[in-house]
Amino acid sequence: MTQFRPCIDLHQGKVKQIVGGSLNDQGADTNYVSPYDAAYYADLYQDNGLTGGHVIALGPGNKEEALMALNAWPQGLQFGGGVNNENAAEFLEAGASHVIVTSYLFEGGQLSSDRLEAIKRETGTEHLVLDLSCRRTEAGWNIATDRWQTVTDTQIDKATLSELAGHCSEFLIHAADVEGLQAGIDQELVTLLGDIASIPVTYAGGARSMEDLMLVGQLSNDKVDLTIGSALDIFGGNGITLEECIAWNRR
Repeated sequence: MTQFRPCIDLHQGKVKQIVGGSLNDQGADTNYVSPYDAAYYADLYQDNGLTGGHVIALGPGNKEEALMALNAWPQGLQFGGGVNNENAAEFLEAGASHVIVTSYLFEGGQLSSDRLEAIKRETGTEHLVLDLSCRRTEAGWNIATDRWQTVTDTQIDKATLSELAGHCSEFLIHAADVEGLQAGIDQELVTLLGDIASIPVTYAGGARSMEDLMLVGQLSNDKVDLTIGSALDIFGGNGITLEECIAWNRR
């Protein structure tokens, strides 16, 4: 059954919700800056049994907040953002249930099997989530790295997901073009993911209401989970409440 997955997005040392496609070295278009720290949200999710969520560091300056969240709920949250073979073990030891990896896996715009094997030696497949966040292209959807600024040649298709499924425990896929816009999910992408994924997948991008949560379940045949960010009341949104999401997961 499709589940709601919580998130803690960190940008410049604060819990924020941003417009994903605007993220660059100078900053980002911001929907919300929280008055609370990352540990507050980790405690909130733990208290309500919201498992499988992720802490994402969007650029530098977020490590302290990330470690606070992982320490607040050991084994309760995944961590991503700048993870590589040299620091993955540190985040797992700090309490992450999984580490989430994207940009490190690509060298010169190409997926590197050597780098994939190197990170697996540190994490094992059971603690590794591959972030295949993508942008829409003429050919479909291509994986985007470097804070979604660099569109690679690697497509989101059955061959790619089948090849990578044996190397990790889950996929996390942000639709970068609709991330943070609260204009609705990318229905075609969600449908595709439901068709081609053989391991758990969490989709993020554009969700704005309970109807979107139901729609992800319908389009993916209950094979894809959904992260909701900017539309949530705990992040300043008015489209959906955390209580509704908790009730959905408990149904």
